Amino acid sequence: MEKQHKFSLWYVLLGVWLVLLLHNMIASALMVENIPYSEFVKLVKEGKVAEIAISENDIQGRMIPSDGSSEKGALFRTVRVDPGISELLEENNVTYSGRIESNFLGTIMSWVIPIALFFGIWMFMMRRFQQQSGFMTIGKNKAKIYMEDDVSIRFKDAAGVDEARQELEEVTSFLQEPGRYTRVGGQIPRGILLVGPPGTGKTLLAKAVAGESGVPFFSLSGSEFVEMFVGLGAARVRDLFKEAKEKAPCIIFIDELDALGKARGIGMAGGHDEREQTLNQLLVELDGFDPNVGVILMAATNRPEILDPALLRPGRFDRQVLVDRPDKSGRTDILKIYLDKVETEGVIDAEKIAGMTAGMVGADLANLVNEAALLAVRRNKERLGMAEIEEAVERVVAGLEKKNRLINPAEKEIVAHHELGHAIVAMALPGTDPVQKISIIPRGIAALGYTMQVPTEERFLMRKTELNNRIATLLGGRAAEELVFNDISTGAHNDLARATDMARSMVKEYGMSERLGPVYFAHKRQPQFLNPIPEARGEYSDETARIIDEEVRRIIDDQYAVALAILRENMDLLKRTAIQLLEDEVIEGPALADLLTSVQAEKNDSHPIRPDTQPEEVAA
Repeated sequence: MEKQHKFSLWYVLLGVWLVLLLHNMIASALMVENIPYSEFVKLVKEGKVAEIAISENDIQGRMIPSDGSSEKGALFRTVRVDPGISELLEENNVTYSGRIESNFLGTIMSWVIPIALFFGIWMFMMRRFQQQSGFMTIGKNKAKIYMEDDVSIRFKDAAGVDEARQELEEVTSFLQEPGRYTRVGGQIPRGILLVGPPGTGKTLLAKAVAGESGVPFFSLSGSEFVEMFVGLGAARVRDLFKEAKEKAPCIIFIDELDALGKARGIGMAGGHDEREQTLNQLLVELDGFDPNVGVILMAATNRPEILDPALLRPGRFDRQVLVDRPDKSGRTDILKIYLDKVETEGVIDAEKIAGMTAGMVGADLANLVNEAALLAVRRNKERLGMAEIEEAVERVVAGLEKKNRLINPAEKEIVAHHELGHAIVAMALPGTDPVQKISIIPRGIAALGYTMQVPTEERFLMRKTELNNRIATLLGGRAAEELVFNDISTGAHNDLARATDMARSMVKEYGMSERLGPVYFAHKRQPQFLNPIPEARGEYSDETARIIDEEVRRIIDDQYAVALAILRENMDLLKRTAIQLLEDEVIEGPALADLLTSVQAEKNDSHPIRPDTQPEEVAA
């Protein structure tokens, strides 16, 4: 890729300084001394003038060197006063004429060279402005072009997306051996759309295709096409495809396609829309170019539901590749790649870390390893270990540890019983995940404590019983406060919000209400890969809305009663474990299991207790 030089004001200042320096040198070399006419007459009489040139108003001449050498003497100028000066010159044998000998080389150096320098600086400035100014490059695409040697990413660098990689290997094969496909009449898809949540590696996969294929890679964002000048975006689309055809075979990659390809007519208030015209030109180019020339168009978006249907029809972006969140095995492979780039010590169990990071994407895992490396440096260590990785997971999940936040003993006791309420309820219910850690050290913005769970396996479906048990677990903290202190605090607001959302989804989306039956009421279309926005009321009657509210309230009340019953039965366990938690502030999963087992043995309780909880937060 050609290296781009940015224009700098220092270039102008340097050029001006050189011109002034050259001018001073020339002036000093061609210096002419102005002398009075009387002194001129004296010099003539003393025989010190070699020659002069007389004009109408002044006299210019050259003196004889004082050392008698053959070099030319100094120049002088004086105002002409005596019209009869010729007699004086003849008497003293001074050569004179009506003009002075012209210095052609001096004239060139005095005028032509400075003008040439200024012209060169002006041309240099104009070229730099033309490269950087959007106004000077109207209609020119802004794509960054990575040539074959500039793309070092390969498929081995994109872990955790095996299915998407297999789909894209066909594109690589076509770019390397197009004859295999054209020989049987086949055509490669005109456009390939990578869809998936943010941070899953869509751009990385596109660069890997270019790196494996060994072809130029045009990379730009969808927002770079849309400008305030009407027609500018369409002109850039035309220029992009024209340049791509000249460098074929190559890959064009448009990131964040939804900025350019949003469905036409959405949000329009009438009049002409520059973005819509740009989209129309893109559709025309997709129809117009021959895919067999070796130009592959790839794009990425995390909002495919808002794209114009004309973009997704066969013949344009006719292949969609899902780049989804990695599973546990994928997260393990991703972590191994990033851990190989840092200095480690001891045994780093990537599989264990993957189990602690359910739902994280590649970008999250990269940030996790970086946080662990920074934490190791903060602790004055040369290498990071498993302890730094686990601490980084807590920082990412629960927030920064606030050791300086002082909590009074009464509040600390409430937090301890609240967190143990979550743990004990979860341990008494089936279908829950083991507890990794319980902490009452404040973290993040509002979390005064948290309980961390680690799932033992990947789950893609949840049964009704498991959802009810999770709601009971969420309400366990509030129930513990009520039983121990005969009062409740504001610390359960996050638990209540999550439990209510889960119960409402059971009623409106999953058809798990006996009164309403298997009916779907959440009709509002949600973003496919982004966090859902609060939805308005669906298309149902006021009576149905009342029943939905009653069913949500029934689920919450029933599971709260379950939590209360479990904690009443294990009140001694709750209080004795709370004393240990208040003393240590943190209880790890194995230590918690041993403590609960010993207490259970003393009680000889009939309920089996098994570690479990989901990351819960207690807010101030």
